Amino acid sequence: MSEADFEVVCEIQPPTRPNLMAVRHQIGVMSRMAAAFLVPDNHLGRATVSSIAVAHEVDRMGGRSVACLNARDRNLLGLRRDLLTAVAYGVDEFLFVYGDRPGSGARVGELTVRSMMEELRSFAPFAEAGVVPKVGVTTRLGPLPAWKTEADFLFVQASYRADALATWRDEVRFAGKVFAGVLVPPSGTRARKWAAEIPEIDVPDEWIAAVDADPGAGVELSCQLVADIAALGGFDGVHLIPGVRYREVAARLEVRR
Repeated sequence: MSEADFEVVCEIQPPTRPNLMAVRHQIGVMSRMAAAFLVPDNHLGRATVSSIAVAHEVDRMGGRSVACLNARDRNLLGLRRDLLTAVAYGVDEFLFVYGDRPGSGARVGELTVRSMMEELRSFAPFAEAGVVPKVGVTTRLGPLPAWKTEADFLFVQASYRADALATWRDEVRFAGKVFAGVLVPPSGTRARKWAAEIPEIDVPDEWIAAVDADPGAGVELSCQLVADIAALGGFDGVHLIPGVRYREVAARLEVRR
């Protein structure tokens, strides 16, 4: 794979109100540097507009969408409902996740990512429509369970260290595409919060100090990390989470292309 084939999959901030204008703006701003857009599902345990509906909006605007579906909020009937909706809307790429702890209510508990994959593979309406859906799963920087090797693509947890990503990639065998996670810190306060609350994300002290001194430094550091990951050669792209800095990130990456 050459750096020219390297894909940037941008995560959209999903709407928590019944208005898609902000989503449309994000798509318009990032479309020049994004190969695809990931649409989260009830992001961070808060109710959002359906990821299938937003993915359809991405497609209508000429983009390529990946709709996230979590196991936390649905039972088997709910999953089948969402897959039927996806077939009706022409959405055929998915990221299946377990789901963060909900801000209200409780986990349904019936589904797992593995059982969701099995249901998708056997879901007759896709075959009847002549569509072969693609599904991805997430992974930490550790051994990959055998069942996850059956996915079409992998989203790797956000990391700020290209060397750690390179070491992990050398140890993992996976036939599909692999995307490294890049999470843009909007402020030193937020970076420290991530470091304290998400043990898997090791935010370097030098990043925190840089963003403390200049909030815009997180954009430059993240864009440089994207370039460093592309240069590694073992990744097909990045899962980029720009958050509120999506305008600045889009402008920097477009200049780098």
